[in-house]
Amino acid sequence: MNETRRAILEAIADGPVSGPDLAERLDISRAAVWKHIDGLREADFEIESGPTGYELTGVDAYNAPAVEFELDAPFSIEYRASVGSTNDRARELATEGAADIAVLADEQTGGRGRLEREWAAPAGGVWLSVVTRPAIAPAQAPLYTLAASIATATAAREAGIDARIKWPNDVVVPVGDDGDYRKLAGILTEMEGETDRVEWLVVGIGVNANIDADRLPEGATSVREEAGDVDRRRFVQRLLEEFDRYRGDLEAVVPAWRDLALTLGQRVRVDRPAGEVVGEAVDVAASGALVVEVESDDGDENETVTVSAGDCEHLRPV
Repeated sequence: MNETRRAILEAIADGPVSGPDLAERLDISRAAVWKHIDGLREADFEIESGPTGYELTGVDAYNAPAVEFELDAPFSIEYRASVGSTNDRARELATEGAADIAVLADEQTGGRGRLEREWAAPAGGVWLSVVTRPAIAPAQAPLYTLAASIATATAAREAGIDARIKWPNDVVVPVGDDGDYRKLAGILTEMEGETDRVEWLVVGIGVNANIDADRLPEGATSVREEAGDVDRRRFVQRLLEEFDRYRGDLEAVVPAWRDLALTLGQRVRVDRPAGEVVGEAVDVAASGALVVEVESDDGDENETVTVSAGDCEHLRPV
């Protein structure tokens, strides 16, 4: 957001401020103040003018300036009403050298999940991809997926939902006590780098926010279905703030993930290229890999298998 416009919003958020006072504070002309106010109104900020000056009375918009205003994290926002894929656009920006930018859309027409699976992304959801350039080795990249799942679950919990995390990249709402769930959000992380360093990461986050149940695939749920409509502007802000918090403290990621995990303690099946693993999910390693306890072939002591990637399915207890 233009810094002058940000300063005007901050000033008039606390009450009416006259045009002359704004001009003096910001060292600009009164005509420039009027132009900025007009531009902010065009961006859907609700600004009233009265005898004592201008006053910000509401921020109900869902666009780049609205999300950037009062965002306590160093991300700029690129907003699209509709886009094929926020991840695709974020990859374009990453290859152009961008950093700390979030691509946000009201709807995606070509959303995708892991393994190129189609992801329904109608208007009303939160479809977001973050470009970041962390100084980490590629082996640490999965921690950014975990950080995004923590951030998403935290924002959902603040909206009144019992959100939990299913390894490796789904935010879910538990159903019953046997590990069943409805999917609320998914995360897709893409990376460019070399053997010893990451060039860039794109962390894509899709949340079924203000969407009716009949527009969702089987087994999914939405914020609307669980707790009523959410202020998407504030939801995105909290998600980005929490993601920024954890990307700056990677040692805190795994403990926070454990606290929110639904998968730990569950009997699971993980499909991977080397073959499936069936057993009890007992932990997540420092790298973000899932640790599964399986029965040994000879019937002796159980052994553990560490799974770095794969499709994880919760199984009913034996």
